[in-house]
Amino acid sequence: MMRLWSVLALTAALAAGIVFAQGRGEAPAGASPYSPWKRGLPADPGYFPIAVWLQSPAKASAYKAAGINLYVALWQGPTAQQLAELKAAGMPVIVGQSPRSLAFIDDPTIVGWMHGDEPDNAQEVTDPVTGKKGYGPCIPPAKIVADYEKMRKADPTRPILLNLGQGVANDAWVGRGAGAKLDDYRTYVQGGDITSFDVYPVADNLKPGEGDNLWYVSKGLDRLADWSGGKKLIWNCIECTRIGGDKKATPAQVTSEVWLALIHGSRGIIYFVHQFKPTFDEHALLDDPEMLRAVTDVNQRIKQLAPVLNSPTIAGRAEVRSVSAKAPIDAMVKQYQGDLYVFAVDAHPGETRGFFVLTGVPQKTAVDVVGENRRLRITNGRFEDDFRPYEAHVYRVR
Repeated sequence: MMRLWSVLALTAALAAGIVFAQGRGEAPAGASPYSPWKRGLPADPGYFPIAVWLQSPAKASAYKAAGINLYVALWQGPTAQQLAELKAAGMPVIVGQSPRSLAFIDDPTIVGWMHGDEPDNAQEVTDPVTGKKGYGPCIPPAKIVADYEKMRKADPTRPILLNLGQGVANDAWVGRGAGAKLDDYRTYVQGGDITSFDVYPVADNLKPGEGDNLWYVSKGLDRLADWSGGKKLIWNCIECTRIGGDKKATPAQVTSEVWLALIHGSRGIIYFVHQFKPTFDEHALLDDPEMLRAVTDVNQRIKQLAPVLNSPTIAGRAEVRSVSAKAPIDAMVKQYQGDLYVFAVDAHPGETRGFFVLTGVPQKTAVDVVGENRRLRITNGRFEDDFRPYEAHVYRVR
């Protein structure tokens, strides 16, 4: 996992438009991050988890065609029929652990267990006298850790996923419940092998009137890496529908959120594809051709680059400067099979030009812009390129 800047340095880095690519907590070169679990996710360095949240197994083939390779959660499951449908589609799944689900402990379709969703949020309660529903405190972090130990004892062969809410990144979020505090997350993150979170900057209308705030994605991942000391795998959820509000991220914004996540150390992407208003649509992504095309395209790029993304992040090999302080460039450096890869994304909506200074490369060499049929030239260890709003580039130095 990788963190581009510390929280204390964030403001200064944004103001200067400078990012230094740094390494953090990566698995050894050539090793899959999922190799510790005998019956977990594929331990193939070419596998990168691209998941969808709480969908019907009947749609598994459609999601697989879009580049999805994992289901997370099953409605009122797992059942034998659900697992059979997923197996037929070649779609593994992570499910909640319960006596019912443990009855399927030998089914290889199940590749992980999970806690209930968003335990850090205020939990729904029912008044025993009036029967009226309301919200009480969040689930105490110590209980999450205790439940994690119980799940791990019941089956140590699969990883355990903990997905947290938007409070990981959004300090203004009022949904944590009475008595909750930010420092609780340092305990929460000990309650899973994979720690994830969801924040939807556009659909949730975060900080309305202040422009686009896609950086909440990277902020949350940086925090998870910090709170866990870089010792946990970190994932995150990505919006791609209007969910329940009036706003919906554009395909370009969704693509940018994915690249922001990858560059800030996410080792797995979970798409949230439900729409609740104005009408309910469980699989709204599949019913949105433009968004589906964009999601499929970025998933294909992730699949092609999976061995690179799973390789260690290289510290101190690149300095990236944006000419615009309003459009900082986030970057990450990897090395795979002798080639150097620089992942970069314009983190804000403004256009900019980026200047890249690399160390340890020949004075004059070519840089391939992966997937764009372009080639740039490094001179004296430096090259430059233009970025449209939210645009991401991947550079390969042979």
